[in-house]
Amino acid sequence: MNLKDCHNVEDFRKLAKKKLPSPIFHYIDGGSDDEITLKRNSESFNSCDLVPNILTDVSDVDLSTTVLGQKIDFPLFLAATAMHRLYHHHGEKATARAAEKMGTMFGISTMATTSIEEIGKLTNAPKLFQLYIHKDRGLTDNLIERCRNAGFNSMCLTVDTVVAGNRERDHRTGFSTPPRLTLGSLLSFALHPRWTFNHFLGEKFLLSNLVHVTEKGSSIDKSVIDYINEQFDPSMNWKDAEYCVKKWNGPFALKGVMSVEDAKKAIDIGCTAIMISNHGGRQLDGSRAPFDQLSEIVDAVGDKIEVILDGGIKRGTHVLKALALGAKACSFGKGYLFALGAAGQQGVESVLQKMKAEIKRDMILMGCKSVKDLNRSKIRFRKD
Repeated sequence: MNLKDCHNVEDFRKLAKKKLPSPIFHYIDGGSDDEITLKRNSESFNSCDLVPNILTDVSDVDLSTTVLGQKIDFPLFLAATAMHRLYHHHGEKATARAAEKMGTMFGISTMATTSIEEIGKLTNAPKLFQLYIHKDRGLTDNLIERCRNAGFNSMCLTVDTVVAGNRERDHRTGFSTPPRLTLGSLLSFALHPRWTFNHFLGEKFLLSNLVHVTEKGSSIDKSVIDYINEQFDPSMNWKDAEYCVKKWNGPFALKGVMSVEDAKKAIDIGCTAIMISNHGGRQLDGSRAPFDQLSEIVDAVGDKIEVILDGGIKRGTHVLKALALGAKACSFGKGYLFALGAAGQQGVESVLQKMKAEIKRDMILMGCKSVKDLNRSKIRFRKD
């Protein structure tokens, strides 16, 4: 199987499984506990159907939208995810270049393996920084200031990771950061010589945004789970979030909102957007899927704040269904990480091209000339 054989997200997943050592692949692929929420994230889109209109002029379809103050060519962007150099030796640089080429927004994590400054110099495309509040509040301030100086356009604060979820797949595979050769992992690394050569003989693995301010950024002897539990602040509250919103003073999203109550509070502290997300099913297993919560949250706050759907996106029709219910745009993480692991920048470009083509084709089949034409009249939930 090669890149030319990848026609959808599931194909990229299969190719990534072929190309990556087992611990690395399963770190992307897995969720927490029994992975019920992980599965539901995508299955939730099957609970409703699209209702097309016919005989409409769809000779010129406009997929563009504006989200977090930035115009993007189609309503899907790359969610901020950690440690891209685990999946491909070019890391976040490959992802950022692919996003710019495809005209969409790229998110970079606090836990990235390429620095804020490097990404700022690399691309003029829309850039989103994903902030975590650390126990060391000076570190949080430092990250915000560096994003401003590097020309980032927007920021999101992830609020659902004050403690790491129980990711049992990682326990079974022996996943660690940085990856280490052990008796349990040796065979998997040996069977993937290209990845192993590039990783162990290439640029040193670093959490590039943290290396200058904490020893944990340069010497991570445990897993990322230990880092989260040791460094992230479980006392984080609404006042801390409001502080970050005001300090950034620009387009700001709260990521991890799953209830109407929290969506309303996000408005109260000055957020311009919320990202309905359960962290890709990697935190609280048994929680609702983002799509299952979308209608309720849009009905309550959709006229006051941008609503972004994050989680479970595998098809263009998933994006259309979310927009029909009132989302301004969607983001996805696993889908493009599989593509990154499968084929680097070329892989990310390919999965974005295919998702964009699906969205455009599905818009035409829906009889919609613009994403603005997608509304509640275009969707029905089944009663069974």
